[in-house]
Amino acid sequence: MDTQSLFNVEGKVVLVTGGAKGIGRMISEGYVTNGATVYISSRDAKACEKAVNELNALGKGKAYAIPADFYKEEDCKKLAEEFAKRESKLHVLVNNSGSNWGAPYDEYPSAAWTRVLTLNLHRLFLITQLLTPLLEKGAGEGDPARIINIGSVDGLRVPALETFAYSASKAGLHHLSRVLAYHLGKRNITSNTLACGPFESKMMAATLKKYRDVIEGGIPLGRIGTPQDVAGACLFLSSRAGSYVNGATITLDGGTVINARL
Repeated sequence: MDTQSLFNVEGKVVLVTGGAKGIGRMISEGYVTNGATVYISSRDAKACEKAVNELNALGKGKAYAIPADFYKEEDCKKLAEEFAKRESKLHVLVNNSGSNWGAPYDEYPSAAWTRVLTLNLHRLFLITQLLTPLLEKGAGEGDPARIINIGSVDGLRVPALETFAYSASKAGLHHLSRVLAYHLGKRNITSNTLACGPFESKMMAATLKKYRDVIEGGIPLGRIGTPQDVAGACLFLSSRAGSYVNGATITLDGGTVINARL
């Protein structure tokens, strides 16, 4: 029961959506440096290529890119088809791709709901559904296949920023993940969520630039998340150590949600 075997992901095949940038890039590096074969996918083909080159320079594991625009249903299907040509099984699916939209309540557009819910919920479900046969093949005795959904603390609390569609989509994702845990657990596939607090990412860049001191002041640990924080959580959920965790929403936020206010 040593840590090397408990947290081992060497040789596992992993797909990270949105794996070229931000939190997805942090997660991808965690898997590659620990010996996994990682496929990253997003609509930015150049970013995917750059990330793959950087990741492969780290050694131990391997990284490959399959660019796809998840707003397009046909691209989701092409991703699953291309992945199936390259691999016979999938051990870990990390659903990380997502979008946000902020606007004042009185001006909040209908288009925001369509765009955000499509990517953050609808396409996430579709990609998971399409890859389920490969996840079933990746599941072994005592070592189920894993789905890790990247949620948000904004799906647990009421955010100050006017990101109505985003907050609703992440709350929906947290519950969708539990529903998947029930139905897919019977097929030896676990489904869990990381409700992430603030990390360095394109989505958070403007907010952190303007409000970093305020944000860190509201976190009991006094800092934003690091690559090691989110990669470590994914490695736990993907290894033997996390094989009995199913249907959980793990808050990865330094204590943001439980911060007491007078």
